[in-house]
Amino acid sequence: MKASEIKYLTEKELETKLSELKQELFNLRFQLAVNQLDNPTRIKAVKKDIARIKTIQRERQLSAAAEN
Repeated sequence: MKASEIKYLTEKELETKLSELKQELFNLRFQLAVNQLDNPTRIKAVKKDIARIKTIQRERQLSAAAEN
């Protein structure tokens, strides 16, 4: 998921997507532990998506605080 796509999501959608990605990361790590992981590069991609979402959320928090 690209950062430009994430910017257009609402706060509720960001929270939902973040929880989905965290669950996916947990499942991928579990698969890695039991040697059933097909695509190990997916872990890196999910981590980056989580970081992107958190970055957008923090930017919104800071801009809201600056407006007040």
